[in-house]
Amino acid sequence: MIPISISRVNQFDAARLDVEMSAMLKEQLVKVFSLMKPGILFQYEPELDAFLEFLIWRFSIWVDKPTPGNALMNLRYRDERVMEARGKVRTGLEGPGLTPAQKLWYCIATVGGQYIWTRLQSFSAFRRWGDSEQRTLGQRAWLLLQHVEGIYKAASFGNLLIFLLTGKYRSLIERSLRARLVYGSPNMNRAVSFEYMNRQLEMLLLLLPLLNSASLKNLFRPFSKDKSSDSATDEIACPICQGSPSIPFLALPCRHRYCYYCLRTRCAASPSFRCTRCSQPVTAMQRLGGSVDENSAKK
Repeated sequence: MIPISISRVNQFDAARLDVEMSAMLKEQLVKVFSLMKPGILFQYEPELDAFLEFLIWRFSIWVDKPTPGNALMNLRYRDERVMEARGKVRTGLEGPGLTPAQKLWYCIATVGGQYIWTRLQSFSAFRRWGDSEQRTLGQRAWLLLQHVEGIYKAASFGNLLIFLLTGKYRSLIERSLRARLVYGSPNMNRAVSFEYMNRQLEMLLLLLPLLNSASLKNLFRPFSKDKSSDSATDEIACPICQGSPSIPFLALPCRHRYCYYCLRTRCAASPSFRCTRCSQPVTAMQRLGGSVDENSAKK
């Protein structure tokens, strides 16, 4: 056996694309019944979801074709039981698809299992099995459903850890059926979308003007190895704009030198403004060699 590595991100993306495809089909189908009585489809929503999942399974997996998500990610299902019985292979991507029995069990587990579980939960909630104080049959059934759900979630979490380690079988159904996702074509490149990265960059550009760089520098100053900020040159420069003050003002009572416009705008924007050098509250400002201006600091 030639070991192969299938991208875990591709497999997760394929599952997400299949979910979005089902949601798009459901949205279009609901629009067909938009002129009917409101709320009539709510009673049959589980049946509608099961019908759409059955259609996707019927025209993809049942006819040996990948699902829409798998097709976009260049993936297909392979019967791993046959590959384990074989010897050396050429590329590691060979192998037959799923058998008819595997396809039927896949449909029963995904379409039928999800439908039955949804109906059981809605029926138990409607009958209020969990609210009963007596030890009735309904309460026992509700507790059994809760235990089964907890066991399934724990098993799914364990399967996720194993999948992240080995890259095989992203779900319990695939692991039980030994249906592994492999590449359909060995020469297809992965298409990378930069949409989320662009959104993060746009958000960063919006937040940068709101950050107080001087406060951040003062916060990390004790951890910095460069102690040149205590020099005489740094004491003369304005700690906000890092330039030589054209109209020098002193922050009171610490008497550190600032530009007039830098100090006044900071005091007007934040009534509790603290000196960026010593973190002492600024109560007033005084022109170098002049009078005290208390209006901007007391607002």
